[in-house]
Amino acid sequence: MDSDRIAEIIIAEIRSTVPELEAQPIARADSMADLGVDSIERSEIILATLEAIGLKVPMVQLHGPRNIGELADLLHAKSKA
Repeated sequence: MDSDRIAEIIIAEIRSTVPELEAQPIARADSMADLGVDSIERSEIILATLEAIGLKVPMVQLHGPRNIGELADLLHAKSKA
């Protein structure tokens, strides 16, 4: 699964977790925090994404990305490791 597909999954999980964002355009460059997603929702989104892509990664390893694209790239890299 490539990084773009993972980003699509993340965006779908954002919309599922935060219904207020359902109609809002969301791009790889967007930060979940800037979109108004709180820390608990971010954790839920990440866990759901990990489950959707079948990846087990400790959450502590996922705190560096500043936006959705960077998170997708990181998850993609972890999936290939």
